[in-house]
Amino acid sequence: MDRINQAKISRELTVGEVAARSGVAVSALHFYEARGLIRSTRNQGNQRRYPREVLRRVAIIKVAQRTGMPLAEIHDALSALPAGRTPTAADWRRLSARWKAHLDDRIARLSRLRDQLNDCIGCGCLSTAACPLRNPHDSLSEQGPGPRLLDPA
Repeated sequence: MDRINQAKISRELTVGEVAARSGVAVSALHFYEARGLIRSTRNQGNQRRYPREVLRRVAIIKVAQRTGMPLAEIHDALSALPAGRTPTAADWRRLSARWKAHLDDRIARLSRLRDQLNDCIGCGCLSTAACPLRNPHDSLSEQGPGPRLLDPA
């Protein structure tokens, strides 16, 4: 085996190594791969091998998930990155800028929920004390079932 191939192999990680270094379960890595969030190659023994840059991508996925980003949005954002290159700080700034509006909206919705939580269940309607004031004649029922005031989608 020549030096170039040896160097390439030494940079690749097994699924267990990626799991240990990233703190993500092997099953989650397989799930991410099935969803197109990360990629692996197969060696001659048909075992998965990951490039080292996958560690940064997994870190980005974990942070994005903690902020409540749906996997579809994470996938779209990661698809904009060059394949085979470790995401940079500039890449992260672009990704996080894309997600800022979503996070601001989520924070506002959660703040409203927190502030109104004791008074109303969101007009599904089960509250008899507050609802006649906030939802006279059950007018929100025209929008469909479920809560309408606390978490408008």
